Amino acid sequence: MKSTFKKSDIAAIGKVLGVEGKFKGNNFRFELSNAKENRQLALEIYPDILIGKKKGNLISAYTQNTHFQLQFCSGYAVSQDVGEVTFVGETKEKVSAIVIEKEGGCTFYANVDRKILSGDYRMLSIDVMLAGIALSLTENDQKPKKKKK
Repeated sequence: MKSTFKKSDIAAIGKVLGVEGKFKGNNFRFELSNAKENRQLALEIYPDILIGKKKGNLISAYTQNTHFQLQFCSGYAVSQDVGEVTFVGETKEKVSAIVIEKEGGCTFYANVDRKILSGDYRMLSIDVMLAGIALSLTENDQKPKKKKK
């Protein structure tokens, strides 16, 4: 999972979403539409901006009815085959994510227990299972690294 938002990252995200990200001063904006399903979505990526007293990455997704925001995004993963980009924010025990679909769909997961990402999905209810499966692609890259002595 990548944690930066350089021009090459913006281009990679645009390739998956099928739309070019446009620089708007302090952010990159992607505008997606899907007339067949009557969807419109705007994705904004604010790389390394001031959020309170700390700097971090901010991801905003706007649809006709909602606004999702992921503060301190720590990384992202692209899935060309599925046509999705997953933006992740994490703590030691929890993971939150916004999944943006090429077709203009958006899914938000908040405070998902990291333990379910690599657990036995058969033991979970279907609603919890979906979050675990969707975010499991982030699990391998997020294992805590041992500090060198």
